[in-house]
Amino acid sequence: MTNHTTIAADPAKAKLETTAALQDWRRQVADLYAAVRAMPGQAGWAHWRGVRDRLFREHAQSPLAATRRERFGGIRYFDYDPALRFEVMLRPVEDRETIRVEAGKDGAMVLRPYALSHGLAAALGGELTLYWIEGYGGGSFLPFGDASNGEETFAGGRYLLDTIKSADLGATPAGKTILDFNFAYYPSCAYSEAWVCPLSPAENRLPGAVRAGERNPAG
Repeated sequence: MTNHTTIAADPAKAKLETTAALQDWRRQVADLYAAVRAMPGQAGWAHWRGVRDRLFREHAQSPLAATRRERFGGIRYFDYDPALRFEVMLRPVEDRETIRVEAGKDGAMVLRPYALSHGLAAALGGELTLYWIEGYGGGSFLPFGDASNGEETFAGGRYLLDTIKSADLGATPAGKTILDFNFAYYPSCAYSEAWVCPLSPAENRLPGAVRAGERNPAG
């Protein structure tokens, strides 16, 4: 008979189980975005929503505490808006300082601005900076804020791309980067104080409200 008390008290086994769960979460998220990139915009968005709800409800690495998962009714979103899906060129940025942000137990995160979108201003009133996360492997990171923050969406802004976490909507055959704001999502710290997340820099705040993607739960 297995001694569950001994297993629960074994820190090495607990660490292994936690790490294996995180690896599985990353794998499932990577598979999700690979599927999304192969689907038309709105169909991919519907699939993304369904898989996210399942992961939040069932997975050990859900950002929701176990007690919240029991009554979880699904993530709330704005209706899909095809006008908020963009294909943009990226322009290099120069003479921009890196940004250092604290990320809790992960230590400090260094964000290096490397590109500026070209193709959002006419519709959204501004362009957005893409950051490279310095460190082993690195990755592209696109957090943004807008006028919906606080009232309709998370006060700290939302994420659109985070390639370390496989959140990558891909590019067109012509090399344009796909920025679909219907896929904007909350950082984990929006769900629990147990998480510490880098929030959107002030320079990446759009002047108007972007009513697409994840939104606050109904009151």
